[in-house]
Amino acid sequence: MTAEFDVVGVGLNATDTLLLLPKFPAYAGKVPFTEEILSPGGQVASAMVACAKLGLRVKYIGTIGDDERGRIQIESLQGQGINLDHVQIRKGCPNQSAYILIDHMTGERTVLWRRPDCLKLDPSEITTEQIATSRLLHIDGHDTSSVARAAQIARKHKIPVTVDVDTIYPGFDKVLPNVDYLISSSEFPGAWTGEQDHFKALELIQKQYGMKVAAMTLGADGALALVDGRFIYSPAFVVNCVDTTGAGDIFHGAFCYAVLEGWNISDSLTFSNAMAALNCTAIGARGGIAALQQARSVMERVERRSNRDYLVRSAQQA
Repeated sequence: MTAEFDVVGVGLNATDTLLLLPKFPAYAGKVPFTEEILSPGGQVASAMVACAKLGLRVKYIGTIGDDERGRIQIESLQGQGINLDHVQIRKGCPNQSAYILIDHMTGERTVLWRRPDCLKLDPSEITTEQIATSRLLHIDGHDTSSVARAAQIARKHKIPVTVDVDTIYPGFDKVLPNVDYLISSSEFPGAWTGEQDHFKALELIQKQYGMKVAAMTLGADGALALVDGRFIYSPAFVVNCVDTTGAGDIFHGAFCYAVLEGWNISDSLTFSNAMAALNCTAIGARGGIAALQQARSVMERVERRSNRDYLVRSAQQA
């Protein structure tokens, strides 16, 4: 099939209520919040917005509630020119929501979220035509059987698959065999393999499932990837962080762009770290999504913060 889209995303969206706190309270404590902001987010949806802002032709597949939060999400995606032909508006169903507490002192956030069962995407609702008209598929792990079907279709049509996963989902072992680029949270590889050493856990996952790249994001420490038998550690960029919400989602969107551009993994991780860092300089999951030239400027001029352990161990195992 002709590639009508550069990237198709299948997975979550959410509408966030951001609560800005002067400092995070102690357990059972009480603090006033300084601002309340309603803002669109969600793993795959935010990654797709980043792709669109980088100039890619983007399609998003998912479910959205028919409430006010759903309206905000739809309008946000439409505003970026993202194709929504296969987004389902679920009648009488509230959209996925999150309450995000943002510590003004550090920019770190704590997330409380809820996704009603009426938003579940069934695998029968994923068709070959939806997936096979793209150059790349990006998924998360939540509606596991549905993203597994999407990944199977992509593999059959030789379309690369990237996945963003942060926790263990039942049946996710059906997804991993059809993934080319696994970029998980730092917690996932250890939880999946039982091996808490990050290097060993990535090796175990790649050995079992054979993906081209097995990687993890490390927050303020950057990212670590295993490719072609060697580890690549990519330090994070030092910025004035006001909100870490959505940083990982934007990292994944940037990585999708880099894959489609044919960049090597080292450059791809550097670029993705730069895009994630810039997003942390503004409030909201999509508040600081940058243009390509802004990210390049960061890559050229901004200091990077290395974790010595990752740096030394990746060099030793190169």
